[in-house]
Amino acid sequence: MAGKRPKFISWRGDVTQPYKLRLKALGLTLPPLLWLTLLLTLPCLGLVALSLATRGQFGEVVWTFSPDNIKRLLGFGHFGWSSDFLYILFRSMWVALITTLICVALAYPLTFHVVTRPPKTRVFWLILIIIPFWTNVVVRTYAWLLVLGPKLPPAKLAAFLGLIPEGSALYPGQFAVFLGMVSTFLPFMALPLYASVERLNWDLLEAARDLYASRVQVFTKAILPQTKPGLSVGIVVTFVPAMAMFVVTDILGGAKYMLIGNLIQQQFTQARDWPFGAALSLALIIMTLITMALFRSRQVL
Repeated sequence: MAGKRPKFISWRGDVTQPYKLRLKALGLTLPPLLWLTLLLTLPCLGLVALSLATRGQFGEVVWTFSPDNIKRLLGFGHFGWSSDFLYILFRSMWVALITTLICVALAYPLTFHVVTRPPKTRVFWLILIIIPFWTNVVVRTYAWLLVLGPKLPPAKLAAFLGLIPEGSALYPGQFAVFLGMVSTFLPFMALPLYASVERLNWDLLEAARDLYASRVQVFTKAILPQTKPGLSVGIVVTFVPAMAMFVVTDILGGAKYMLIGNLIQQQFTQARDWPFGAALSLALIIMTLITMALFRSRQVL
């Protein structure tokens, strides 16, 4: 008995399938690529072009391309070499780094305190962390002027300890700048870290204690690896804006503590030197990318 003839199967659909997938992938990736091109790539290219332009006599932008702004940033001016701008740039990176480290040191006990609260009161503690976002950073910074004033207890205590003269305020100065920076960026560090601490496997902590691990070993071997994703996000969203902060340093630091953000603001406003301000902004972007690359190479993020 002869069997039935096998049915012919056309593979034409499978041949065109990769092209359909490519079209779908292109349709999904094209809108984000256009978005990044219009709002990131083109502005950065415009910033590069502006940094190579020159300032006119009355503050206008003259599109005569020259590397003078880059040389000025590196310290090569009309009166010889000076490290003032480089010093401001590296001090900005140093302030951002110290602010990030202090926020990390404060965010861990804060998030563990919130996570270990009962579920009914945990929302209350989270609201206390989020409350600073409800007020503008300028208003919060001016509030520190009142708190650090000469007639309130913090300044009186510092004067009693001999840290400041009698009747003086705790601003402007480095302490006020770091206090304002940490209070501004602590929620940025605490919220991503809270998301990781909330999912913490407490059995690993108990196992580490059962194996007679010290507190440092428990943190480095059991807590840190589990909270690394939240810590990475917290470092990025804290360090990057702290590099460019100018409101806190302008109000609490005054002319005694200028950072790169204050210098960029001055170039685009009072000095009306947009090309040099663009060069400073470009240097800030490059410094931020280099720092984040170093973090990645050290496996911090």
